[in-house]
Amino acid sequence: MRRHFGSYALLGFLLAFLGAFLVYPIWLTIRGAIIDDQGSFVSYAILEVFRDPTWRTGLINATLIAISTTTLASVIAFPLALVASRCEWKGKALVSSLLLCPMILPPFVGAIGIRLLFGRGGAVNALLESLGVISAPIDFLGKGGFAAIVIFQAFALYPIIYLNLLAALSNLDPALEDAATNLGAGPFTRFRRIVLPLVRPGFFAGATIVFIWSFTELGTPLLLEYQQVTPVQIFNGIKEMESSRQPYALTAVMLASAIAFYILGKSVLGKQSYAMYSKASVASRDRSITGWRAFGATALFLTIGFIAVLPHIGVILASVSKSGQWYRSILPSDFTLEHYATALTHPLSAGAIRNSLLLAGTAVILDMVIGVLVARILVRTKLKGRALLDALVMLPLAVPGLVMAFGYVAMTLRWPFNGAMPELLDTMLSWLPSGLHAWLNDAPLKPFADVLGADPNPMPLLVLAYAIRRLPYVVRSAAAGLEQTSVELEEAALNVGASKWTLTRRIVLPLILANLVAGGLLAFAFAMLEVSDSLILAQREQHFPITKAIYSMADRLGDGPYVASALGVWGMALLAICIVGASVVLGKKMGALFRA
Repeated sequence: MRRHFGSYALLGFLLAFLGAFLVYPIWLTIRGAIIDDQGSFVSYAILEVFRDPTWRTGLINATLIAISTTTLASVIAFPLALVASRCEWKGKALVSSLLLCPMILPPFVGAIGIRLLFGRGGAVNALLESLGVISAPIDFLGKGGFAAIVIFQAFALYPIIYLNLLAALSNLDPALEDAATNLGAGPFTRFRRIVLPLVRPGFFAGATIVFIWSFTELGTPLLLEYQQVTPVQIFNGIKEMESSRQPYALTAVMLASAIAFYILGKSVLGKQSYAMYSKASVASRDRSITGWRAFGATALFLTIGFIAVLPHIGVILASVSKSGQWYRSILPSDFTLEHYATALTHPLSAGAIRNSLLLAGTAVILDMVIGVLVARILVRTKLKGRALLDALVMLPLAVPGLVMAFGYVAMTLRWPFNGAMPELLDTMLSWLPSGLHAWLNDAPLKPFADVLGADPNPMPLLVLAYAIRRLPYVVRSAAAGLEQTSVELEEAALNVGASKWTLTRRIVLPLILANLVAGGLLAFAFAMLEVSDSLILAQREQHFPITKAIYSMADRLGDGPYVASALGVWGMALLAICIVGASVVLGKKMGALFRA
């Protein structure tokens, strides 16, 4: 212990940091639902969630949306991953890249394009009327109906399952299937008895993220005006947190439900462990296909890709349409590029861009520093407690972002951000000078971070929320780089007298820089377009990040939806550049970043 004092001190600091800004907000959410102001356990708020028909319906709808979205996304991803991992044909690289397009547009932003394409006065109805198929517009969205949300989210989130399945299928040993073929097993039997069990961990990893994402998705139901779902009910209840226990109860039930579904899925999909004796004993053999088989594979990829990019098409067309010139018509009747300039110069959107750049940039710097420290402890040490650190770092992938954001709001309602010191702490610090004691007792951190107060300042909380939520990407990337780097280089540097700081600066960072940049790019891009934290924590226009500005503009009369679309296209371009840069470095390992 004495020899590793510095390492244990660093481990303790990292655990304390994650405890304060990850575990504590989650605990406050749970505490607010089950413990009253006198510190006694109560259950009425939790029970009321199940008794009240409105809240019960919201929870049922959220669960059904998540199950349906995950099922449909899996049905889409499985055949695509099988074909991509087994076959090679001319043009495969091009059509395969189309499958990842949904990742460059958050579902929240794509909902704007969906409204303009499939609304009663949208392009699809106009096309069907012009062809004589219908005589009156069809309400495809059904006022933000269940089916519209499920289909939209499934085509937006299937790449997460696809990437994980593709990586898992690429690592399968083809000798296993060859042996099964020699024993007379047909294609379906080989898939059911060999392929499916071996790719189960990869599938579960991707499906878990899709399920939790769709179960707690806030932006899409908001924009599609679907109110009877738990995330929207929590969002609408934020203002009541100071006077009501129900928003806490709703959030706690949603968190408990997400954990319960995760455990249930783990027990079903992971109840029996299957493994190969080693990695593929022979190289994976891609089957070269031509003729109608190649045409069929290309058609499959193009069809799925086209459906998946419909929201992108809608957003782009809206961004170049003159205000009010895309209604009851297949295409906008008049085009303009002025919305792109407005998106960069309008006070609301320009301020939102500056805010997002500042917030995401600061969060990524924080992630880089913490990520390298965490990765070195996980990969290069055998300290007691590093398993706990690993679990806490990955926890944000499994905890809904809505819960995290709600927890930060709850944190600002308690000391040291609000109210007086807890009685026990007040007694312990009574020996302090009266002036210092009075300052500590009067919410000393309120000026630095506040959400619901008269003069809010959510910026530090947004930085922390972005950093905590995207830390797993940086840690995973840095850890992958360290695992591929020989420890002998570091040992040689220590033997010639290099300090740990010099070792990190001169050897470790240059060797893992590519992995660190890949993780940082993803963290930056997803932080720039973070939805739940932005919608909940930023309550005033001067603090709006990009996604909150898009949400605010989308419902404004006049040019609001068109400027919001242009802002979404700018965000889409940024996210595309970052994802392409990360995928070039990480390749097929990119899917491993989306694992809970």
